[in-house]
Amino acid sequence: MHPFRKAVEARDEQAMVAQLAENVVFTSPVAFKPYPGKAITGAILRAVLRVFEDFTYTREIAGPDGRDHALLFTATVAGRRLQGCDFLHLDEEGLIDEFTVMVRPLSAAQALAEAMAAEFDRIATEASEGAVPPTG
Repeated sequence: MHPFRKAVEARDEQAMVAQLAENVVFTSPVAFKPYPGKAITGAILRAVLRVFEDFTYTREIAGPDGRDHALLFTATVAGRRLQGCDFLHLDEEGLIDEFTVMVRPLSAAQALAEAMAAEFDRIATEASEGAVPPTG
C-alpha cells in the first residue's frame, strides 16, 4: 500500500502533505489549469478531506517500476455518489510530483466543483501561508 493512501485513510493531513514533492503539479477533475506547488496542492487535498463523505479507496494499481500508482476510490459529495481515481507519479526520491484526479459521473463532478468552489477562499489562504494545520 502506498504511503499516501495510508495517510489519506488515516486522515493524517501532515503525513499526506509530506508525500508531496515541492514541485508537485496537481491536475483537478474540475479545473482547467493545473495547480503547481506543494502549498496549493496540500491546501486542495485538505479541502477534499472536508468535502468528501464516505471516502474509501477501493483498489490500488502500481506500475512495474513503482513510480506510477492509480488509486481508485468512491465518495459522496452533496448527496452525489462518485467514483474516482488518483493518478500519482513519483520522482526519484519517491515523492509525488504529478497528481491527477478524475471523477465520474458528471453530476457528481459538478457537485464536487461547487463544494470545492465554496472552499476556495480557505484553500487560497492556507496555500499563501504555506499552512499545514495540525490534524485533529
